[in-house]
Amino acid sequence: MGAQLGNSKFVSEINVTPFVDVMLVLLIIFMVATPMMSQGLDVDLPQTKQVEVLPTDVDHMILSIRRDGKIFLDEYAVNDMAELEGYLQRLVKEKNRSLFLKADKEVPYGIVVEVMGHIKAVGIEKLGVMAEKAETASGAKSR
Repeated sequence: MGAQLGNSKFVSEINVTPFVDVMLVLLIIFMVATPMMSQGLDVDLPQTKQVEVLPTDVDHMILSIRRDGKIFLDEYAVNDMAELEGYLQRLVKEKNRSLFLKADKEVPYGIVVEVMGHIKAVGIEKLGVMAEKAETASGAKSR
């Protein structure tokens, strides 16, 4: 039952239990963190009858205008309109990406038009506007 001094053998097997434990913890962390990263900004979009699905390619950017008037290009805050034009030139126009405008329905129309004017000034001709599909009441008739 004691240690054998003269006839010692090395264990040639690798204990993978700590490795598996670490990998499972990392898997759980990534499973929890990934949906939070791709959720985007919380904007209450206006509703319309006809809505097309946003393209799933990664070659587009979303310009969001929140209810409080703050502007974001994807998840990055934009401080003023001059900075917005610089970002749009570098990140959208030069890289030939599509741009989609996502404005909260409570944002004043004048702010949306001002932002669209800056988008046009940069030279971006194609602009998509995002909205949600309107929910119709089951008893209401549509015309």
